[in-house]
Amino acid sequence: MATTYSISDLAREFDLTTRAIRFYEDMGLLQPERSGPGGRNRVYSHRDRTRLKLTLRAKRLGLSLNEAKELIDMYDTPRDTGPQLQKFLLVLDAHKRELEAQMAEIEANLDEVKAHEKEARSLLAKQGEKPAKVAKSAKASKA
Repeated sequence: MATTYSISDLAREFDLTTRAIRFYEDMGLLQPERSGPGGRNRVYSHRDRTRLKLTLRAKRLGLSLNEAKELIDMYDTPRDTGPQLQKFLLVLDAHKRELEAQMAEIEANLDEVKAHEKEARSLLAKQGEKPAKVAKSAKASKA
């Protein structure tokens, strides 16, 4: 007999709300069987569990749910994995470029903050005042 999971089982295992799992179902990422009176109980298969795990991994990588669904759906027909892997590489490359651009923007903002901080300290020193004590940044405290 194949292993099955309730919505509560998956919610507990992946630290999600049942509402989130129902949302993934509405997006077409999960397709549980229905049982019980009026088909009210969802019964998730090992396939659904794997798709949920891949969906969460895709989210951590910064993919949208639509991108995740497109990639995961490609793996449902594993005859030729070449196209899936090519698509995955394209998506990963696009997200990597986005993250690198965001990182460059953050670094530029940080440099600007440091320049303003240096200028303010210099002006205070000219006035003979000591700069206020400020908490060290997380990066500085880790060093």
